[in-house]
Amino acid sequence: MKATIWHNPKCGTSRKTLAILEESGADITIVEYLKTPPSRAKLAALYARAGIAPRDGLRTKEDAAKALIAASASDDAVLDAMIADPILIERPLVETDKGAALCRPQDKVRDLL
Repeated sequence: MKATIWHNPKCGTSRKTLAILEESGADITIVEYLKTPPSRAKLAALYARAGIAPRDGLRTKEDAAKALIAASASDDAVLDAMIADPILIERPLVETDKGAALCRPQDKVRDLL
């Protein structure tokens, strides 16, 4: 199985998710999204495939995310903010042939294997 993980190596949950993927024997593409952010279209497609709104993919610990939530920002505004500042993207996002998911907690990745 092929899997793509939008990964931050400094994040424990992201590292644990990657370890589960590695243990599964998946053919993994690792994208360090802070260095190589997804395009706006790709990010929107990932969220749609995962069945979540862009605001559900916000890293809410970030002040800019809190401001977007407080302002009831539109999905377009949230996506624009994420593309401008990828730290706002919650991680890890994983995509396989079975779908896509924001894998928090990391065991959610098992549903995609």
